[in-house]
Amino acid sequence: MIGEVSEGRILRTILERTPASAFSLLGPGDDAAVISAPSGAVVATTDTLVEGPDFRAAWTNGYDLGWKAAAVNLADVAAMGARPTALLVALAVPKERRLSFVAALADGFRDACDALAPGCAVVGGDLTVSATLTVAVTALGDLEGRTAVTRAGARAGDDVAIAGEMGVAAHGLSVLFSRFHPDGTAVPVDPTKLAEGEAEAIAAQLRPVPPIGLGPVAAVAGATAMMDVSDGLALDARRLAEASGVTLSLEASALGVHPRRALAGGEDHALLATFPAGALPPGFRQIGSVIPAVENAPLLCDGEPVGPLGWDPYRDAGADAV
Repeated sequence: MIGEVSEGRILRTILERTPASAFSLLGPGDDAAVISAPSGAVVATTDTLVEGPDFRAAWTNGYDLGWKAAAVNLADVAAMGARPTALLVALAVPKERRLSFVAALADGFRDACDALAPGCAVVGGDLTVSATLTVAVTALGDLEGRTAVTRAGARAGDDVAIAGEMGVAAHGLSVLFSRFHPDGTAVPVDPTKLAEGEAEAIAAQLRPVPPIGLGPVAAVAGATAMMDVSDGLALDARRLAEASGVTLSLEASALGVHPRRALAGGEDHALLATFPAGALPPGFRQIGSVIPAVENAPLLCDGEPVGPLGWDPYRDAGADAV
């Protein structure tokens, strides 16, 4: 158990499983890492996963948690049009957790970086003890000489496009809560109780695979605005529209078999972007267009205003379950 080993042993367990970043000038072992930034600008983001509101121990293992914690941060870097270069990981771990859990967590970080952002790796972080398992990650990225793509650049006449899944992870979360959460307590998933497609949906929730490499591709193609869809397409599209002072007009037929699920569902970590008309790069598909701002309607679907569907941690959890 964690409470029976030293901090040094835990660190060695993590570092043995995490190779050096391709951008690291000085890796773990000193007071701080040194990361190269060839473009002269650094993109930085942070995200925290807390046991309870963000994940349940009965549903996720150390490997999946490490993968997801890496993936959600890599997606934010990609959404700026940058290439991820390094992760800093702060862990608060209960004493009763086994060292093998931390090892699996490190493996998840390593494999997520290798699969989604080759060259990126964990370069440092912090360890502490807590009654609540918490994983806080800071991700860094390099713009490679480009200007960052923000939420504020969409223009009337642009195409609205998406790369990645919509609503699948939220469907998986719905299955978990409806099938494996009796009496308000999470229980392990029984694969024999899953219908067709539900295992894949749960996997999308627990181990998302965002299109990280398409962030820089979108930037090179001239994306005028972009963001990571983490809280649901409807909520995040509203944010992009409001930041840009425009209205996004979506087409339900472009949102797949379950348009509401696509609008309300979050945590797929797709990339939502706007491009000059006709300039979509491979990997992106058009789902609508940008029009001049419509009063009190930053988001339309088939011409009708869309309310703030999606995940807001300060609203009632599960309000928009799909």
